[in-house]
Amino acid sequence: MKGLKKMGSFNKKPILLLFMSVLVMLALVGCASSQAQEKEPMNTGLDPKEWNSYAFKDKFPLQWESFMKNMVDEKEVKPKNDPSIEPYLPILWNGFGFAVEYNLTRGHTYAFEDQMEVRRITMNPNAISACMSCKTTLFPQMIEEFGYDKAFALNYHDEAMPWIDQMTEADRGGELGNYGHASVGCSTCHDPVTMDLRIAMPQLTLSLENMDPEVMKKQLGFTLDTITQHDMRSLVCAQCHVEYYFDPANDRHTTFPWTQGVRMDNMWDHYEEIWEVEGQFQGEYVSRLTNQPILKAQHPEYELWSYGPHQTVSCSDCHMPYQRVDGKKKISSHRWGSPLKTVEESCRTCHADKSQTYLKDRVKDIQTTHKSALLEAQEISVQATYYVNRMMTRELDPAKIKEAQYLLREGQWFWDIIAAENSKGFHNPQGAMDSFRRSITASSKAIELATIELMKAGEDIEELKRQIEITKQNVVNETVNHEKHKQAINEWFPNHRGD
Repeated sequence: MKGLKKMGSFNKKPILLLFMSVLVMLALVGCASSQAQEKEPMNTGLDPKEWNSYAFKDKFPLQWESFMKNMVDEKEVKPKNDPSIEPYLPILWNGFGFAVEYNLTRGHTYAFEDQMEVRRITMNPNAISACMSCKTTLFPQMIEEFGYDKAFALNYHDEAMPWIDQMTEADRGGELGNYGHASVGCSTCHDPVTMDLRIAMPQLTLSLENMDPEVMKKQLGFTLDTITQHDMRSLVCAQCHVEYYFDPANDRHTTFPWTQGVRMDNMWDHYEEIWEVEGQFQGEYVSRLTNQPILKAQHPEYELWSYGPHQTVSCSDCHMPYQRVDGKKKISSHRWGSPLKTVEESCRTCHADKSQTYLKDRVKDIQTTHKSALLEAQEISVQATYYVNRMMTRELDPAKIKEAQYLLREGQWFWDIIAAENSKGFHNPQGAMDSFRRSITASSKAIELATIELMKAGEDIEELKRQIEITKQNVVNETVNHEKHKQAINEWFPNHRGD
C-alpha cells in the first residue's frame, strides 16, 4: 500500500561480549556470518490477490491448526443489553440498530457471518457495504470489482451480498462454516505470495497519511517512512480494531478520526470540528429521545493501547504469542483471543516474577473497577437523556436545550468509546478512567442545566426521577432483548425524532 512498506523479518546477529576469548569470539562471528546470510524470499505460488483462507491450509499446516481453534465457541454469546452486562443500552442508543441487537463477539472467523445475521443489518434495508470493510478478506476484491468510489457505498443486501455469495459459494459449508473462509483471515494480514505482513485495507493507510507526521511520531512512535516489523505486528490489527465512521463527504468511505491524533479527546475534537459543517459527518444516528446526532463509538483497541502501559509490546506479542508446536517448532499462535488463555506465553515472558494466579487476579481487578465506572457513567448518561427529553417536551428555551444536548452528546461519547473497546479497560486503565471522568462531568452538567430550567418551569423533579426509574426498570424487565428499546419510549418520555 502507498506510504507503508511491506515489512520482512529482521536478521539478528549475536552480540559479542568484550570479555570473551578471541577463539570464542571468532567462532561466534563465524556463526553469525552464516546465520546473517540473506534468506531466499518466500514464494507461496499463490495468486497475489488470493483472499480464500483455505488456499493457505496445506502450505502452513501448523499455523492452520492454530487458526482453526478460532472456530471453537468457548463462551456463551449474550446480548450486551443483558441485565448482567450493560442494561441501559436500549435507552442510550435508542433510534439506532445497536439498541435492537448488539451481541458479545464469537471471534474473527465468525465476524463476517455474525454481521450478516445481526438485526441491525437484517432489519436495515439501507445498510451499506462499508460495514464489510473490516469483516472480509474479499473487500480489496470488492474495490477492484466495483471501483474505489463505489465499493464502500453499495447496498449491503441488493448489491454487495449477491456478489459475495457468488464469490464464496464453492467453499461454503466446510470446516470454516459458511463464510469463515472469507472472514478475517490469512490475507487480511499477510501478502499471499511472500507472507510479509501488509496493510490490505486502504482505510488505515489513508488515515495515517492524513495524520500530522509530528503527532504520529509523538503518539505512535513512527512515521510513514520508519515503520518497523514490530510496528506492523500491531498495525495489521489496526486495520479493524479502531474507531471509524462512514464519511458522507467521501462516498461513505470507512474513515478513522485521526486528523488530530489517536487519543480519545483528539478523536472527539475531530468530530466536533466537522459535525456542524454541511455535508460532513454528524453522527451515526439521531436519537429518538433527544432528536440530536449521536456518535456511536466502535472498537478502539489500537488507540487506547497506544498510550497505555503495554504500548512497547505489540498486539501480536500478547494476543498471538510464540508457542512450541509439533514438539519443537516455534510459531505465532493464530488463535486470536484473550491473553488470559495463554498467560504463560503472553504474560510471563515479561512478568516471570509473577504467578499466573497473580496476573489473572490483577487483570480481573482492573476490569472489575472499569465496569463499575462504566455503569456509573451510563447511569448518569441515562438520567441526562431523560432530563433533556423533558426539556423538549416542555418546549423550554431552545438555546438551553441545545446546550444540554451538546453536553449529553459529549458525555455519551466518552463512556461509549471505552465501552466499545474490548479489553474492558486493561489496555489502558488510566486512559479509560480519564474518559469515564470526562463523561460523568459532561452528563452531570447536562442534568444540572436541565434541572435549573425545568424547575423554573415548575417541573416536579422528584416525580421526574420516579418516572425515569420506572422506565429504566421496564427496559430491564423486558424479556425479549430486541424489544427492549421499545420500553425506553412512553407517555412520559415521547419520541422527539418524529418517526
